[in-house]
Amino acid sequence: MNLSEPAAQADAPTAPDRQAFLAALTRLEPGCRVLTRREDITPYECDGLAAYRNLPLAVVQPENEAQAAEVLRLCHQHGVPVVPRGAGTGLSGGAMPITDGIVLSLARLKKILNIDPYARTATLQPGVRNLHISEAAAPYGLYYAPDPSSQIACTIGGNVAENSGGVHCLKYGLTVHNVLRVRALTMTGEVVEFGSLALDSPGLDLLAVMIGSEGMFAVVTEVTVRLIPKPQTAQVIMASFDDVEKGGDAVAAIVAAGIIPAGLEMMDRGATRAVEDFVHAGYDLDAAAILLCESDGTPEEVQEEIARMSAVLSSCGATRIQVSKNENERLQFWSGRKNAFPAAGRVSPDYYCMDGTIPRRRIGRLLTRIEQMEQQYGLRCLNVFHAGDGNMHPLILFNGNDPDEWHRAEAFGSDILEACVELGGTVTGEHGVGIEKINSMCVQFSPQERDTFFAIKHAFDPDRLLNPDKAIPTRARCAEYGKLHVRGGQLPHPDIPRF
Repeated sequence: MNLSEPAAQADAPTAPDRQAFLAALTRLEPGCRVLTRREDITPYECDGLAAYRNLPLAVVQPENEAQAAEVLRLCHQHGVPVVPRGAGTGLSGGAMPITDGIVLSLARLKKILNIDPYARTATLQPGVRNLHISEAAAPYGLYYAPDPSSQIACTIGGNVAENSGGVHCLKYGLTVHNVLRVRALTMTGEVVEFGSLALDSPGLDLLAVMIGSEGMFAVVTEVTVRLIPKPQTAQVIMASFDDVEKGGDAVAAIVAAGIIPAGLEMMDRGATRAVEDFVHAGYDLDAAAILLCESDGTPEEVQEEIARMSAVLSSCGATRIQVSKNENERLQFWSGRKNAFPAAGRVSPDYYCMDGTIPRRRIGRLLTRIEQMEQQYGLRCLNVFHAGDGNMHPLILFNGNDPDEWHRAEAFGSDILEACVELGGTVTGEHGVGIEKINSMCVQFSPQERDTFFAIKHAFDPDRLLNPDKAIPTRARCAEYGKLHVRGGQLPHPDIPRF
């Protein structure tokens, strides 16, 4: 990889250039919608991280790949930044617009192009909703495994951009483990493909690089995903613990016993009480924490695995073990977990959802640290997370109308992410970096590693027009954040190219 300094990002268009660009946009094919009025573009000023907002120059909604390519070529010609957007359910500000840039919405590209029940694949446009994939595959006894909590609304294109997971990712993997092929457009409008329909493809594994790249490398226009047979049956254990650390230790003990549950989720008392009042899932409100442990497969496999997990949970100090008696009760148990975020919105004016990952054996330690931080910042925090893979989702409750509370919530969140790194984890799991965690990247990655990230970005997008200033922090940003030390006016390692 060439680490020479990439070309500087194109300057934002001047006022006359902007008018010329907007005029050129309006001359695109009639089927390509261009929104410029303030009331039309305001809904696109943010994604699910509503604390950070910015109005774009315009929002463009192509209805096919050819129109999207034409938009990208026009933007490249005028030096206009482009922010690709799916359903806008992301939680890290990755789809927040750039000033004097456009939002390229792929929501109208929502066709299921093909379902092959023999190869067990589905080929889709990026605007297809996650849940719709499984609904379309259901007649063939198949489904798509990654299931983010927002699966009723989030799109497969956004899932690819963020490498989304879900409650069943422990057994069935994240988006990167379930996508076979991605077709996309570069900033110049060139069609490129990553991966293949075969089990493997020659050359570097650029498919894995593309998934999770947050719209910084190319714009997804088509995705082929792997479908799997729907299990014959499934059951869920709801296990109660009188101490959060015992619950965290039980997670590690289940996996250490050689059991890989279909789902392994944990919620603390604050989260279960908020959820129970909302959906009445039948949760144990006296427990300090509950675990939801799902087994799926044949009836014989499920019966054996439920028994094994129950034994491990009992040995770890579970005070109550309840197994779902039927499919309705199983879905009822999961409904609470799936509705944890909206439930938090009922008990607080605002909440800040974090996304860090740690080794399973250190879950209890992080939860104890978060309890201490609650006292330090004077804010409540509900904990609900994918315990099986250590993907934590603390929900910090605050009042967005109070600037001081918001600043404390931001600092609280940054401390949680830095604690994750300290405990051997990472600052993100499935929400991406976007603008939310860009400072925290300074904590986890060295200047040399960040330079390599920029070099890869340069290889795909040398003009830095695709979702610029997201995910990868500059050295100047890290210095401002206080995580890059400058001594005697000299940066460390002055021989390394700066970006």
